[in-house]
Amino acid sequence: MAVHGRGAQSASVPTRFGLATREADGDWLDDQGLIDGPLPKLRTTVTEEFPRTVLTFNSSPDIPFDRSVNAYRGCEHGCIYCYARPTHAYHDLSPGLDFETKLFAKPQSAEILRRTFAKRGYVPKPIAMGTNTDPYQPIETRYRITRSVLELCLEVGHPVTITTKSARVLDDLDLIAELARRRLIAVGISVTTLDARLSNRLEPRASTPEKRLAALGRLVEAGVPAHVSVSPIIPSITDQFLEEILVRAGALGVRSASWIIVRLPHEVAPLFREWLKIYFPDRADKVMHTVQSMRGGKDYDSSFHTRMKPNGVWADLIRSRFRIALRKAGITQQRHDLDCSQFRAPSADGQLTLL
Repeated sequence: MAVHGRGAQSASVPTRFGLATREADGDWLDDQGLIDGPLPKLRTTVTEEFPRTVLTFNSSPDIPFDRSVNAYRGCEHGCIYCYARPTHAYHDLSPGLDFETKLFAKPQSAEILRRTFAKRGYVPKPIAMGTNTDPYQPIETRYRITRSVLELCLEVGHPVTITTKSARVLDDLDLIAELARRRLIAVGISVTTLDARLSNRLEPRASTPEKRLAALGRLVEAGVPAHVSVSPIIPSITDQFLEEILVRAGALGVRSASWIIVRLPHEVAPLFREWLKIYFPDRADKVMHTVQSMRGGKDYDSSFHTRMKPNGVWADLIRSRFRIALRKAGITQQRHDLDCSQFRAPSADGQLTLL
């Protein structure tokens, strides 16, 4: 039986660590208006964290940034395909329902980041937000952590990028537009499908596809460098929407786009298989066989240089379709180079230094 309004269908998928599984309880209200079954008893809880640092550095050759800030752990959007789900297993929590109901917030992120900026020798490069969990998931309305980080970046002239599936990004359009005026920000919105009902099953608490496209249009109108990510592409489920998403985005003035095939690391694979059997039993095997054909026969290959670049006939077909669709949509793959020269380090007491 389907768990309506959540992405994961259980908390019982075994983890790499043999941890006990969890079950969520309580009540919640869905705001999408698309639920066609009884509401489950699931309450979202938030635990506040106070880490010593919030800026994470990486040296991966597969991604275009070397640092990121994730204000939240876990994500209420509940995207069944989310590659960040396994991180909950490290905390004795289920990558399934716990990941989308037992959340963590870092309310002092901006203050901690300010201290990092103030350190002697700090060299600014664009900070990526939304690389692990969504910076505009529903609890951002309460905590406003993402906004506080953007305020700090505007204050000190630090470049930042945002990736989201939420139209809530428009709540901060005042800050984002000013950052864009100073060439300090670029915003990417992921659009997976144009079918609202399918979206409700795939990513049940993310904004609807139409709201995401409307948000892209508002960003463009405000002069914000906007990027559409057709991600993830799920063969035989969402790939049919590739061309139309790009055409819609191009008509809004979006001039940059990308795609990523679905990634199924660790516990995500069995969760995704469970989801397929419930919602698409007629093509579950076909979907997984196609995914495996692009991953060397495996559900996922985490190797550098290959994890973001699937290979094989199906991958080549998607690449070809994407290139043709870009031309038809008028998306020129405009670069969004951000300005690091405006950065002025704050002092430990929060004041900007003169030099």
